[in-house]
Amino acid sequence: MAPMRLRGWVPVLGWCAATLASIGVATVALQPVLRTATPDLPSAPLDRAVAAPPPAPVVTSPPAPPSASVSVAPSRTRSPSPPPAPRSPSPSPATVIDGWTVTTGSDGQTTYTRAFRVGGGQAVIRMTPGRVHLVTATPNPGFTVDTVQNEPGNLAVQFTEPNHYFVIHAVWQDKPVAQVSEVGG
Repeated sequence: MAPMRLRGWVPVLGWCAATLASIGVATVALQPVLRTATPDLPSAPLDRAVAAPPPAPVVTSPPAPPSASVSVAPSRTRSPSPPPAPRSPSPSPATVIDGWTVTTGSDGQTTYTRAFRVGGGQAVIRMTPGRVHLVTATPNPGFTVDTVQNEPGNLAVQFTEPNHYFVIHAVWQDKPVAQVSEVGG
């Protein structure tokens, strides 16, 4: 009679094991979302990852062609010189805050840029207040890259190989916040 009673519990025990396993997987998968600390991984130098803005064009007038006529003495009256062209404000120099390169454009918009190098590849992420943008994501050999962005201020970049993946989760929370996680391996 004891084997009959135990048989009735097998599906319940299987269900409990599956539930615990799914809770464990969900906990690991949600860690990048739940943590708000910046990663301790060194970031790649941004001078290789982000191109500098092109320099402003310089306008010059071509030299006057030489004249074969007799030169006339210059007159004493001068025409007023044209007023100087208004200069647009130049962007401020970049600073680094919590690993993010911070620049302010001529429009006053603050931009945060950071390069991430993980075992699965490299990604460059740019943030402006309330928005997260993926600049580039390059997987290492054997890895693939996927991105998920369900809202403008939340981005996940995942580098995957069989049974092993790296997640870079970037979110705007009144400042740029990023978390790097590795699962498997």
